[in-house]
Amino acid sequence: MRQVLRKEKKFLLNIASAKQTEARVGAILPADPHNGLFGYPVRSLYFDTLHDRDYAEKLFGTDPRRKVRIRVYDPSADFALLELKQKQGDNQLKRSLPLSRHEAERIIDGDFGVLHNRPEPFAAEMHAFMSINGYRPKCIVEYDRTAFIAKENKIRVTLDRNIRATEANMDVFDPRLCMYPVLDPFNVVLEVKFNGFLLSYIKDVLGTVDKSELSVSKYCLARYVRMGFQF
Repeated sequence: MRQVLRKEKKFLLNIASAKQTEARVGAILPADPHNGLFGYPVRSLYFDTLHDRDYAEKLFGTDPRRKVRIRVYDPSADFALLELKQKQGDNQLKRSLPLSRHEAERIIDGDFGVLHNRPEPFAAEMHAFMSINGYRPKCIVEYDRTAFIAKENKIRVTLDRNIRATEANMDVFDPRLCMYPVLDPFNVVLEVKFNGFLLSYIKDVLGTVDKSELSVSKYCLARYVRMGFQF
């Protein structure tokens, strides 16, 4: 089980600002080794309660709140990550449990009992949490990410493009998902994640970027767009 405690800030950029940010951040921070020419794909299947409690709590700014998801980086992979993100105030705790493809598929089908076979306490916690609260798959969100990393304070600066989603197919391993755009194709989401505080030289670079703060998650954006709201 992997655990990360950090702060996270999100911003909405236009294409010009995104290009400017990528160049300026890339000049001072090492690129993620997984970055390709156009970044790397990230795909998350979000779970929620029968009455969409997590979605509603995010919209209304309830504190604390959480998100449950299964994440993959390649639909053909034989593994996935079961993740629980919990946020209180400015602090965010993310815990991740590696799953085999078979385990992930059983959880997607509603068989949380597969977590009983795991020795990790977090697996038992997630079994109880998802069962008691009636979690079910709700939405898949996918995007292309370019990331930069600083070891100090575990800083990550990411730019997410081409954000798309589907609520029609919950098979996170399907290579041919039919997805709808979540944002205007000329918008990019900038995320800044760090432990403790953001180093001043990175803050100075980001301060020169034309951006607006974004408080809504990709999951909520995807559900909003599907219901006809516009950003």
